Amino acid sequence: MKNLIENINKVFESRIRLGIMSLLMVHDWIEFTALKELLNTSDGNLASHVAALEKAGFLIVNKSFVGKKPNTSYAATKAGKKAFKDHLDALEKLIKDSEKK
Repeated sequence: MKNLIENINKVFESRIRLGIMSLLMVHDWIEFTALKELLNTSDGNLASHVAALEKAGFLIVNKSFVGKKPNTSYAATKAGKKAFKDHLDALEKLIKDSEKK
């Protein structure tokens, strides 16, 4: 069974991180408030998951101001997109291999 799960990336085990990366795969940039609303999570919870993905090198953070209000947005890095695609491919393989048994 180990061979079936060896390519599943532990960084993406959380549903919030899966949601963040899924959204970043289809959007060039997405703002913190949009992520928070779409994933129905708290500021602190989202911030901790974003920090973990940033630490892994899977997303980049852009902080700016819109007028006088701070605006934080995120984009997936090339490495993040590849890691997420590899993770999804591993899950798909796990499902397909399980169906054969």
